Amino acid sequence: MSESFSSFMARALFDPERGYYTRHIRTVGSRGDFSTSVTLSPSLGVATAAWLKAESGILPRVRHVIEVGAGDGSLMQTVRKALGWWTRRQFTFHIVETSPVLREQQQKRLGSAIHWHESLEAALARAEGNAFIYHNELLDAFPATLVEWSAAKQRWLEVWLPESLHPHQHEAAHYSVLRHTAFKDGQRCEIHPSIRDWLRNWTPQWKSGAMLSIDYGGEFPQLYHRRPQGTLRAYLLHQRLTGADIYANPGRQDITADINFTDYRAWLAKLGIEEASHQTLAEFLRPHGAPPQLLDPHGAGSAFKCLVHRRTVCAS
Repeated sequence: MSESFSSFMARALFDPERGYYTRHIRTVGSRGDFSTSVTLSPSLGVATAAWLKAESGILPRVRHVIEVGAGDGSLMQTVRKALGWWTRRQFTFHIVETSPVLREQQQKRLGSAIHWHESLEAALARAEGNAFIYHNELLDAFPATLVEWSAAKQRWLEVWLPESLHPHQHEAAHYSVLRHTAFKDGQRCEIHPSIRDWLRNWTPQWKSGAMLSIDYGGEFPQLYHRRPQGTLRAYLLHQRLTGADIYANPGRQDITADINFTDYRAWLAKLGIEEASHQTLAEFLRPHGAPPQLLDPHGAGSAFKCLVHRRTVCAS
């Protein structure tokens, strides 16, 4: 059966019966298929708590905190602890989680102190539109559309499986910065209309607050420097898999791609969301006792970006 790469990735990760995140992910960290900055150090939770305190000083009427895609619950646990008892009691905490496996782990770790939701729209409804939102390594799990530059046709073509090239249904990603750029023949890139659609779905319900986005990626076109096959890869038992191995074991391994933050920032700006800051992970964590591996300028310290966006008009 022929299908687009984005459809394959969506099925492999989120199929209700056989998807990696819905059924087969065991946990995050040393006992899972991959680790995150959260499982390596509590410093991200401490830094996120400091960010929440600072944003609360700017928007004191916002009293709800929402984490989207909370892994095993470690980040929320550390954030709540770092806030301290007095500050913590001023907030209502929510988690948006679509994975039944991870939600069960979160509930065991966090207990009744958290409200769980299937969607960010539902969490925002509970918060009456006023919330501080954060997510760590969420965006990279959204299904990616894989495209390849054709020098002969002077356009981007979409990769389908079994591997073949088709005209891209959105005319060379007219909503992406890719539309402005020509590469060498055969260059592959990923775009994320799935993220764009997600933002467009929930931001109309967001009345006030701030959002912290943490993920790996970079600005375009530097993101694809010396990466002729793009940034797609899979992870199985902490092994990084590329090429044909990405298609092996569907539903049994994570599949991911770097985030094109040029697109992400432009989409939020078009939705009227103000960008407040744009840092590397090292810059975000340095004041909070992070270990060297998270500050490494040749590793996670620069590969991960921390973006803050803000809604500043409180609801009446």
